[in-house]
Amino acid sequence: MGTNGSGVDSTRVSNWNAANIITVARILFAPAFIWLLLISTDQASDVTRWVAAGLFVLGMATDGIDGFIARRYNLVTDLGKILDPIADKVLTGGALIALSILGELPWWVTVLILVREVGITIFRMAVISDQVIPASRGGKIKTVVQFVAITAALMPLSALWGAPMDIVNTVLMTLVVIITLATGIDYLVDGVRQQRKLAAAASAKKAPSRTTKRRGGK
Repeated sequence: MGTNGSGVDSTRVSNWNAANIITVARILFAPAFIWLLLISTDQASDVTRWVAAGLFVLGMATDGIDGFIARRYNLVTDLGKILDPIADKVLTGGALIALSILGELPWWVTVLILVREVGITIFRMAVISDQVIPASRGGKIKTVVQFVAITAALMPLSALWGAPMDIVNTVLMTLVVIITLATGIDYLVDGVRQQRKLAAAASAKKAPSRTTKRRGGK
């Protein structure tokens, strides 16, 4: 990987550092949140629903915490770059699936988003031996928009404010779908472009050796 933003060789940093442990905890945190959400209702008086929404917010908040710790104390690792987006996907994916099971979100929205998220994760794993594709700026924006939209859907605000909140939720989820698909395409294009650069660089290194062998034969 080379060095991180602080000029410290990140290959010397242990994968089991504080930042990565927080990220793993975020992944393990998901089942409790999903269970509470599934046993709740969309009524404003349902305390369980508010607790589930609060746990989701708390879980997603750790994303900023582990990122800050990794940058502040030079704990950036390749493992962290892979686990961080996976942790986000476990929480957001679990929330989307649970909302669809509860009948509060169309399944096609959940499936479309999850296909993109899982597809990009598989793509990252496929190229990890050659390169690590960290979260882009667009990907980070997507994460924020997903967080806002899912949080709004988790909170029983429609029971409090009625139809206007339903419109807000629809608009937010529409933005999520658009941004999720757009950033997915961007990841794939960028990944393919980097793979071609690596292949071209590898070919360039082999070319001189072949030329040398031909000259030596003469």
